This record gives sequence, C-alpha cells and structure tokens, in this order.
Amino acid sequence: MDTEKILENLSDMGCDDKQICFMKKMYEEGDTDILLRDLWKCRCHLMDELHESQKKVDNMDFLIRQIQKEKKFRRIIK
Repeated sequence: MDTEKILENLSDMGCDDKQICFMKKMYEEGDTDILLRDLWKCRCHLMDELHESQKKVDNMDFLIRQIQKEKKFRRIIK
C-alpha cells in the first residue's frame, strides 16, 4: 500500500495531524506492530463513537414512536 493512500485513509477516519505523522513514521520505518496497535486503538474509538450515535438514534426512534402513539390516541379520544 502506498504512503499517500494510507495518509488519505487516516485523514478520512478522522485522525488528527499528530496521529497521521506518527503512523506515517511507523509505516515508513516498518514498525508494523506499533502501527497496528494504534490503528486498533483508533478503530476502538470509532466503534465507541458509533455505539454512542446508535444510542442517540435509538432514543430518537423511541421518542418518535411515543409521539406517534400519543397522536393516534388523541385522535381516538376526539
């Protein structure tokens, strides 16, 4: 994999400049153990963000369903 493609992927993943420079250095020096460790850390962080976002979406869905039920109930009463 070429260095430019790696840098582009790291940027797309939301890595900051410091992380990108460090990982680029590790890649160029062939220190794949540290590079892979840091990539896994970034992946875990992204998964945590994904799960937090999913919780927010789930809460939004719940609220939408509750309001829809309330709206339907109000129509029945009228």
